[in-house]
Amino acid sequence: MKKLSAALLLLSTAVFAQPYDNSLTEEAIKQRLAPIGSVYLAGAADTAAAESTGPRSGEQVYQASCFACHGTGALGAPKSHEDWVPRLAKGKDVLLKHAIEGFNSMPPRGTCMNCSDEEIAAAIDFMAAK
Repeated sequence: MKKLSAALLLLSTAVFAQPYDNSLTEEAIKQRLAPIGSVYLAGAADTAAAESTGPRSGEQVYQASCFACHGTGALGAPKSHEDWVPRLAKGKDVLLKHAIEGFNSMPPRGTCMNCSDEEIAAAIDFMAAK
């Protein structure tokens, strides 16, 4: 009885199964690889529209990317003008190079990967003057 049930199940599956298109045509491949949906991020369009098209000021860059460490002194980041004095003594070119390439605990560009070199320099000037 078990063998007969298994044979009937196999037969019914074979009869109702749709054939698999195993063709390697370009159109068939594109259809199999096409995405089945998309992702909607609420507010993503608003964020893209809100980004400025011109250079940001040093204060804007500081508030957006630098404040987390330089506002709290995390990992030894200089906070006040007194903390900046020994660093400024090395020269602005060295400070800019360290800010762009990263130095000690500071990541490259201070995590502001979309900041230009001029914006990084403006942020340094803003922080050093505080």
